[in-house]
Amino acid sequence: MSEMTAATPQLLRRVSAGAVLEFMRASQAVTVTEVMEATGLTRATAISVCEDLMQRGWIRELENQRAFGGYQKGRPARRFELDERAGYVLGMDVGISKATVVVSDLRGKALGRSSQRFAGAEISAKERIAVIDRTAMMALDSVGASPDSVLAVCAGIAAPVDRNGDVLVTQHFWGLFDVGLKAALRDLRGWTVLLENDANLAALGDRWRGAAAGVDDVVVILASERLGSGVIDGGRLLHGRGGGAGELAFLDMLEGVGDTFGIASLARGWAADALAGKAKTSLREHTGDGVEAEHVFAAAAAGDAVALKILDRLADRMARVIGAVATMINPELVVIGGAVANSAGVLLGPIAERLPEFTATPPAVAVSPLGDSIVTVGAVRCALDYVEKNTLDLELSVPA
Repeated sequence: MSEMTAATPQLLRRVSAGAVLEFMRASQAVTVTEVMEATGLTRATAISVCEDLMQRGWIRELENQRAFGGYQKGRPARRFELDERAGYVLGMDVGISKATVVVSDLRGKALGRSSQRFAGAEISAKERIAVIDRTAMMALDSVGASPDSVLAVCAGIAAPVDRNGDVLVTQHFWGLFDVGLKAALRDLRGWTVLLENDANLAALGDRWRGAAAGVDDVVVILASERLGSGVIDGGRLLHGRGGGAGELAFLDMLEGVGDTFGIASLARGWAADALAGKAKTSLREHTGDGVEAEHVFAAAAAGDAVALKILDRLADRMARVIGAVATMINPELVVIGGAVANSAGVLLGPIAERLPEFTATPPAVAVSPLGDSIVTVGAVRCALDYVEKNTLDLELSVPA
């Protein structure tokens, strides 16, 4: 059959509905005329598609109002908008020590959040799943949403995940995250669960709402405790054959680096080493609660010699890391992300000064404004992408 005859009325209707939904996701309240202008549909088709989407619960019609303070002839225009509460998505950050779950509406607005700690790193898969499920239910309860209203879930884990959502388990640590989460939550709650590497989600999240917004060639490095990166090349997230694209284990062999410990971990360790000696430093004020990276950065800003030395070592190390990444991948931008990003801005200048020593293609360097939410923001984006791609095949639990 020819392509022309293959374009059935049902297919054309589906294409039209998809175009209308795409326009409404990017807009607030719109009139039928605006829908026509954006999609090229006739008035009759635009109205018919809007009414169908409204019946299915994806959009709603607003009350007509005449222009304030003026006279308007004829019937006021019908106005429609996306019903952002037609369903919800969950974004999960599943680390080795705790799980965090964010509930988002269909415009990507975070509505609720919950975190729960695991009893230990080596707990059973059943125990880990129970904590994740409990955390998700607490997050849903906090916004009055039912499990049936969840349209998609994305969970970020600290292990490589391939394009099919399978965990690469060639290392024991990675194997701790291979707990069968997709099947477990499908059986428990009926949810569609997407599994992804946490650094990959950090890249998606920062490109959506962070320092990398609109940048097509970017590497986001999660830099707090351990270094890991997500790579977006030409606007496309890279996975590699087994999900290992962006893994930084090669840093063990990089001169001046030697491991994958992150900024927060190193700042804490180097500060402890300094305090074990007799050095005079304002960091001793924090020995009771423990010296953290933000204390080191604040002390360096105040001119503390010990803190300045630690900052210099961190900048040199990160310049070598970013230089290696830039040489291999050649991104336009490298973003430092994770909780440490809230205070790591002081490293940007020293890193930029050193970068030309380690790469012929130095990128711009920034810190993410998303802090420790960067993975859940990316997980929400990933879940929304699934919903938007499959909207016309999804059924709402309680259509409007």
